[in-house]
Amino acid sequence: MDNQETTPQGYITRDQFARRCGIVVEHVAPGQARARMAIEEHHLNGHGSVHGGALFTLADYVFAAACNSHQHLSVGINMNLTCLRAVSGGTLIAEAREVAQPRRLSGCTVEIRDGQGELVAIFQGLAYNKKE
Repeated sequence: MDNQETTPQGYITRDQFARRCGIVVEHVAPGQARARMAIEEHHLNGHGSVHGGALFTLADYVFAAACNSHQHLSVGINMNLTCLRAVSGGTLIAEAREVAQPRRLSGCTVEIRDGQGELVAIFQGLAYNKKE
């Protein structure tokens, strides 16, 4: 394992589940991140719209990228997803921003939008900031 893989950001780049879901990180800066996911057939539920689990995975991944953009490892301890509209094709863009980063806990909001900029879902996450 090289030095990059042992950093908080390195843990994000090694996320095999997100990679298999087709999630691509576009931007990471301290306390913020953006990722996209092209909707494919395997992302759809029985109704033909994006599965809530796919939305949650996209939001959780970009939440982790934003919280782990500092010099410490952060782990999610509480997350909530509110779905606002169904989507069945195109691309989803998730943008995360920390709204609070006290010493031990980080609060983060993620907005998921479709390719036309319409809000699809809102995610709220709380992460525990580890010392190491």
